[in-house]
Amino acid sequence: MHSVMIGVVAAVLLAASAEAQEKAKLERGRQVYAEQKCTMCHSIEGKGNKKGPLDAVGSKLTADEIRQWHLDPKTMAEKTKSVRKPAMPAYAKLPTADLDALVAYLQTLKKDGQ
Repeated sequence: MHSVMIGVVAAVLLAASAEAQEKAKLERGRQVYAEQKCTMCHSIEGKGNKKGPLDAVGSKLTADEIRQWHLDPKTMAEKTKSVRKPAMPAYAKLPTADLDALVAYLQTLKKDGQ
Protein backbone atom coordinates (compact mmCIF):
# COMPACT_ATOMS: atom_id res chain seq x y z
CA MET A 1 0.00 0.00 0.00
CA HIS A 2 2.84 2.37 0.89
CA SER A 3 4.57 1.88 -2.49
CA VAL A 4 1.27 2.54 -4.30
CA MET A 5 0.90 5.82 -2.45
CA ILE A 6 4.47 6.82 -3.33
CA GLY A 7 3.75 6.00 -6.98
CA VAL A 8 0.60 8.14 -6.96
CA VAL A 9 2.44 11.07 -5.38
CA ALA A 10 5.28 10.74 -7.90
CA ALA A 11 2.81 10.68 -10.80
CA VAL A 12 1.05 13.79 -9.50
CA LEU A 13 4.36 15.62 -9.08
CA LEU A 14 5.50 14.65 -12.58
CA ALA A 15 2.22 15.83 -14.07
CA ALA A 16 2.46 19.13 -12.18
CA SER A 17 6.06 19.57 -13.36
CA ALA A 18 5.10 18.86 -16.99
CA GLU A 19 2.19 21.30 -16.72
CA ALA A 20 4.47 24.00 -15.29
CA GLN A 21 6.99 23.43 -18.08
CA GLU A 22 4.24 23.69 -20.72
CA LYS A 23 2.93 26.93 -19.16
CA ALA A 24 6.48 28.36 -19.17
CA LYS A 25 6.92 27.36 -22.81
CA LEU A 26 3.65 29.04 -23.82
CA GLU A 27 4.58 32.17 -21.89
CA ARG A 28 7.95 32.20 -23.68
CA GLY A 29 6.06 31.88 -26.99
CA ARG A 30 4.00 34.98 -26.09
CA GLN A 31 7.25 36.80 -25.28
CA VAL A 32 8.86 35.77 -28.58
CA TYR A 33 5.74 36.98 -30.43
CA ALA A 34 6.15 40.37 -28.74
CA GLU A 35 9.96 40.52 -29.07
CA GLN A 36 9.84 39.75 -32.79
CA LYS A 37 7.22 42.48 -33.24
CA CYS A 38 4.78 40.09 -34.91
CA THR A 39 2.00 42.64 -34.28
CA MET A 40 3.42 44.76 -37.09
CA CYS A 41 1.83 42.29 -39.54
CA HIS A 42 -0.45 40.10 -37.39
CA SER A 43 -3.11 40.47 -34.72
CA ILE A 44 -4.39 38.35 -31.87
CA GLU A 45 -7.65 39.28 -30.15
CA GLY A 46 -7.75 42.52 -32.15
CA LYS A 47 -4.30 43.66 -30.98
CA GLY A 48 -1.91 44.37 -33.83
CA ASN A 49 -2.35 44.56 -37.60
CA LYS A 50 -5.88 43.37 -38.28
CA LYS A 51 -4.94 42.44 -41.88
CA GLY A 52 -3.15 39.34 -40.54
CA PRO A 53 -5.33 37.82 -37.80
CA LEU A 54 -3.90 34.75 -36.08
CA ASP A 55 -6.82 34.11 -33.71
CA ALA A 56 -7.61 30.69 -35.21
CA VAL A 57 -4.23 29.75 -36.68
CA GLY A 58 -4.00 26.69 -34.41
CA SER A 59 -7.23 25.37 -35.99
CA LYS A 60 -6.03 26.02 -39.54
CA LEU A 61 -2.36 24.97 -39.51
CA THR A 62 -0.41 22.12 -38.01
CA ALA A 63 2.60 22.82 -35.80
CA ASP A 64 4.85 21.81 -38.71
CA GLU A 65 3.10 24.22 -41.08
CA ILE A 66 3.46 27.07 -38.57
CA ARG A 67 7.16 26.18 -38.19
CA GLN A 68 7.63 26.17 -41.97
CA TRP A 69 5.99 29.60 -42.26
CA HIS A 70 8.75 30.88 -39.97
CA LEU A 71 11.63 28.99 -41.53
CA ASP A 72 10.71 29.17 -45.23
CA PRO A 73 7.91 31.68 -45.73
CA LYS A 74 8.60 32.07 -49.45
CA THR A 75 7.89 28.39 -50.13
CA MET A 76 4.83 28.42 -47.86
CA ALA A 77 3.48 31.55 -49.61
CA GLU A 78 3.91 29.83 -52.99
CA LYS A 79 2.32 26.63 -51.68
CA THR A 80 -0.71 28.46 -50.27
CA LYS A 81 -0.85 31.06 -53.04
CA SER A 82 -0.51 33.83 -50.46
CA VAL A 83 -0.11 37.25 -52.03
CA ARG A 84 -0.05 39.32 -48.87
CA LYS A 85 2.42 42.20 -48.91
CA PRO A 86 4.91 42.68 -47.49
CA ALA A 87 6.03 39.08 -47.66
CA MET A 88 6.74 37.40 -44.35
CA PRO A 89 10.46 37.37 -43.51
CA ALA A 90 12.26 34.16 -42.58
CA TYR A 91 13.11 33.61 -38.93
CA ALA A 92 15.73 30.93 -39.56
CA LYS A 93 18.14 32.54 -37.05
CA LEU A 94 15.61 32.39 -34.22
CA PRO A 95 16.91 29.98 -31.55
CA THR A 96 15.22 26.57 -31.79
CA ALA A 97 13.81 26.82 -28.26
CA ASP A 98 12.24 30.19 -29.08
CA LEU A 99 10.78 28.90 -32.34
CA ASP A 100 9.40 25.84 -30.53
CA ALA A 101 7.82 28.09 -27.90
CA LEU A 102 6.34 30.41 -30.55
CA VAL A 103 4.89 27.46 -32.47
CA ALA A 104 3.43 26.00 -29.26
CA TYR A 105 1.85 29.35 -28.40
CA LEU A 106 0.38 29.82 -31.89
CA GLN A 107 -1.02 26.28 -31.74
CA THR A 108 -3.15 27.33 -28.75
CA LEU A 109 -4.93 29.92 -30.88
CA LYS A 110 -8.01 28.01 -31.98
CA LYS A 111 -11.60 28.68 -32.88
CA ASP A 112 -14.00 28.33 -29.98
CA GLY A 113 -14.82 24.71 -29.32
CA GLN A 114 -11.70 23.27 -30.95
